[in-house]
Amino acid sequence: MTEKHDLAEIAGLEPSAACARVGAAPEGLSAVEVAARLKRFGPNRVAREERLSVLAELWRNAKTPLNFMLIILAAVSWLLAQDARSAIVIAIMVVLSVGLGFIQEHRSSEAAAQLANMVKIHATVRRLGTPGADEEGYAEIGLDELVPGDIVRLSAGDMIPADVRLLTAKDVYVNQSALTGESMPLEKSALAQGKGADDLFALQNICFMGSNVISGFATALVVHTGAATSFGQLADKITGAKGLTSFDRGIAGFAGLMIRFIMVMAPAVFLINGLTKHNWLEAALFAVAVAVGLTPEMLPMIVTVNLARGAIMMARRRVIVKRLNAIQNFGAMDVLCTDKTGTLTQDRIIMKLHLDVRGDEDNGVLMLAYLNSHFQSGLKNVLDHAVLEHVELEEHLDLDTGFRKVDEIPFDFSRRRLSVVVRKPDAPPLLICKGAVEEILSVCTGYELKDAVQALDADELPKIAAVARALNQDGFRVVAVATREFPPERLNNFSAADEAGLTLRGFIAFLDPPKETAPAAIARLEASGVAVKIVTGDNDLVTRKVCRDVGLEITGLMLGREVEAMSDAELSIAAEHANVFAKVSPEQKARIIAALRARKHVVGFMGDGINDGPALKEADVGISVDTAVDIAKESAGIILLEKNLSVLNDGVLAGREVFGNIIKYIKMGASSNFGNMFSVLGASIFLPFLPMLPIQVLTNNLLYDFSQTAIPTDHVDEDYLTRPRKWELGNITRFMIFIGPISSLFDYATFFTMLYVFHCWNNPALFQTGWFVESILTQTLIIHIIRTGHIPFVQSWASPALIAATLIICGIGIALPFTPLGATLGFVPLPHLFWPIVGSFLLSYAVLTTVVKTWFIRRWGL
Repeated sequence: MTEKHDLAEIAGLEPSAACARVGAAPEGLSAVEVAARLKRFGPNRVAREERLSVLAELWRNAKTPLNFMLIILAAVSWLLAQDARSAIVIAIMVVLSVGLGFIQEHRSSEAAAQLANMVKIHATVRRLGTPGADEEGYAEIGLDELVPGDIVRLSAGDMIPADVRLLTAKDVYVNQSALTGESMPLEKSALAQGKGADDLFALQNICFMGSNVISGFATALVVHTGAATSFGQLADKITGAKGLTSFDRGIAGFAGLMIRFIMVMAPAVFLINGLTKHNWLEAALFAVAVAVGLTPEMLPMIVTVNLARGAIMMARRRVIVKRLNAIQNFGAMDVLCTDKTGTLTQDRIIMKLHLDVRGDEDNGVLMLAYLNSHFQSGLKNVLDHAVLEHVELEEHLDLDTGFRKVDEIPFDFSRRRLSVVVRKPDAPPLLICKGAVEEILSVCTGYELKDAVQALDADELPKIAAVARALNQDGFRVVAVATREFPPERLNNFSAADEAGLTLRGFIAFLDPPKETAPAAIARLEASGVAVKIVTGDNDLVTRKVCRDVGLEITGLMLGREVEAMSDAELSIAAEHANVFAKVSPEQKARIIAALRARKHVVGFMGDGINDGPALKEADVGISVDTAVDIAKESAGIILLEKNLSVLNDGVLAGREVFGNIIKYIKMGASSNFGNMFSVLGASIFLPFLPMLPIQVLTNNLLYDFSQTAIPTDHVDEDYLTRPRKWELGNITRFMIFIGPISSLFDYATFFTMLYVFHCWNNPALFQTGWFVESILTQTLIIHIIRTGHIPFVQSWASPALIAATLIICGIGIALPFTPLGATLGFVPLPHLFWPIVGSFLLSYAVLTTVVKTWFIRRWGL
């Protein structure tokens, strides 16, 4: 039976029959049954989330075009040239490069994966004997532990944890755009569906993994998990649809640039050496070796290790990276959009006041607010918790506890209200509605004061609104409370349409004190080149007060209704100047992010609520917190373990450090390869022999690669971290053009020395040895010059690991000609006079490169 028929059939069954078909029990599955089903169906993970085995990871490192090229070169050397030395050394090079890359990447990826696993998405499930279960038997478990037959509870903000059949539902709206592309939320119900449904996604009682609950609450039966879900079957398609980040495009652009060099360089070297030396096989081997030397084969390993090390480094600063390629965008971010709650404020909401419509204390308003917060079944927000905690602290409050819940109208972001219907025995149903002041007033026709109900007319409305406005100006978040009685015979089926003709009862007011650290944190972010913009659903009066308290100067304030009235082009201009956006909807938040991105900003968005999902997906880097709702954590690439702008700034600097080390390798490789191109071409034209044997070129390349493996451990200068760093291929190309040829000057000086000082016209081995040593020393030295914008070894020192790698590789390069292995590779001992000469070349090279680099930085920047 296919999944489509299975789900469609279960959709047509009554809830009890659906449970029986899947083998579910009303009280939940036992631990024994869960273990059996986990073994049978596997973890609730889609295939794309599975980790590679060690062998698969090793094979992935080995099956690169470069390694295939090296293996072919080894075979050609053995079969045609009968050169066992080249074949053996090339084979060793393949083994060492694959092994080194695997060890580095595996160790770093394991650590990064462990950090990512710290951020868990949970499901609320009913099972027999689950520790920590509530009075209804529900407890939270990891999403991957779900099995078919589990009974789960869903509420606003939850991810749908599997393909499920709703058993009960109240005003449930679900966003399943990840599966269908339909942006509008769909209403779901628990009613059995008729047979013959052609579209699974249109089934009203079926919800799918990968979607999320916008509003309402439900219980549901898990039908399919993992790869058997519709999301699992579409995972590859969904993954493939994701666009490349600027970082990905930059890496691809650099690799493309190097490939174009190789495509020009290798044929030219082959033709020049074939025509001048008349040994086409040797010319072919040399051309392939040169092509290998020009290839930035360590780039994938350097990038992966840098990103993984960056993730570990950021974790020490309480920042968890879910997706490694988010690190570069984190460092490149120049605009941060964030809500004020928990970032500028302490996220410690305290209920301070419960007032009637005139602003006097009223315990009746507190009781109504308590009943609303106590009985609502959806996602209890911080305001609900503040109401409940306030009531617990009131020692002498006489609450009327004789009410029972009749029905509920869940919160949504268009109404901005939430209602519960309660009643006492032998009393009519009472609807208690609480929500945003403006939205509550819009459905009120009267107000109650001192047990008397009066009309809410044009004279009274401004006076009552002024009470709320005065509280806002003092920094209070104000929620209005209203009621409506219904006839005794009305027992159920309440809806948002019943939120009409209400009687305003008063206000409850909350304080969220500003963080003492917020002013310094904002200053640090601005010093780091990150502009902070506040994007909040709260009103402008409270937002102004909070911004004033934390010292955030408001350069422009826009309201949601103003955003709504603007075109995208108009909004992009306005968003550039405004730094506070108040009373905005989820869709408006996403539009603001898109408008800023259209202005070429790299935008981060920090959010933790249901309404933040669209903006988190729209941003270049989505940032959430570990305590956020599931949809926010799923949409974010960066998770903070502490909702704090100071922590965020630390993560931004770590992202820039990672990017800086990757750019070091790219600039080193680009400039070195560009310089080698001139040296090889020139030497091939006028020399009667190869300037370096193919095996020597490969050995040189291998040693140089090893010297760069310690780059991920290197320090980054503090002044490099002071502003956002974006990928600039044009700047890299200019750097390559100006710095690369400097090495060629000293290569040609070495050629002149070997030919006219040491008379190597008829001694190819000595010439090749001299150039090999000079080449490896200058290439290794350039690492320390390019890694910093300052004077190396004076104003800036590399990490101990990079210094050690440099010394080791230079030592090997100097000693190799005097060893049996060097003789095998075709090297001969160098005369004593060579060393002071090459030493003077190195010093001159370092000075000249530093001078040109300093001029370049002043002209074009780092």
